[in-house]
Amino acid sequence: MYAVVTGASAGIGLEIAKCLAGKGYDLILTARSEKRLQKARSAILKQSPDREILCIPADLSVREECFHFYDACCEAVGPENIDFVVNNAGMGVYGLFTETDLDKELTLIDLNVTAVHILSKLFLRTLVKNGHGVLMNVGSCAGFTSGPTFSSYYASKNYVVRLTEAIHEELRHAHSPVKVSCLCPGPVDTAFNDNSGVKVSGRQISAEKAARDGVEGALKGKMIVIPGIGMKAVTVGSHLLGEHLSTVLNYYVQKRKAGE
Repeated sequence: MYAVVTGASAGIGLEIAKCLAGKGYDLILTARSEKRLQKARSAILKQSPDREILCIPADLSVREECFHFYDACCEAVGPENIDFVVNNAGMGVYGLFTETDLDKELTLIDLNVTAVHILSKLFLRTLVKNGHGVLMNVGSCAGFTSGPTFSSYYASKNYVVRLTEAIHEELRHAHSPVKVSCLCPGPVDTAFNDNSGVKVSGRQISAEKAARDGVEGALKGKMIVIPGIGMKAVTVGSHLLGEHLSTVLNYYVQKRKAGE
């Protein structure tokens, strides 16, 4: 059986792919860069040399490429052989809403929201038809609140979390064997922060731990997976504070990421 992983060339996506390969899945990987995908493929094969790994470069911020990627996966291995789908590709844009670049934010929405929606629907229909499989969307603890100075990213992850929760419940009521899960890590030690233009201090979990917890939780059918006891406590605390106080607090937390 094959697992599909988007944003698989580095960070959490690469670690998820390694974890799935270790569990016996063959892989279909995608990211924008063919060169980085091949590098990721080599790294995975060092740990799991018997796995088949296909690389299909795609820019998922382009709507048409989402459809082309889905079709390419089905054509390459047969839709009946796709068993685990991970929507991990994403980006962030940091700064005050009135000052951030609109084109970058629209690309963020296309990648973090539209691509996740399209691929969730297309692949989930396939999994349900097959009668087996797992859909894991990578959200964030940012998906449970608002994030002043990181507003577009937080809003996009709210969409991912709420969409995934709704799908999970629909399939539960339908008694479907297909599992749907949302991985919601807090700060993770990856290049995401640098790429988003933020500076993070304090404790971060490893991408390996986030990936391992996410995959294990998804296989168990957990709707929401939050790696680390600390982030679970923060998420509960934010909920208890309420929307207004949580937003006020997040402003100061996020403002520090600018190094001010």
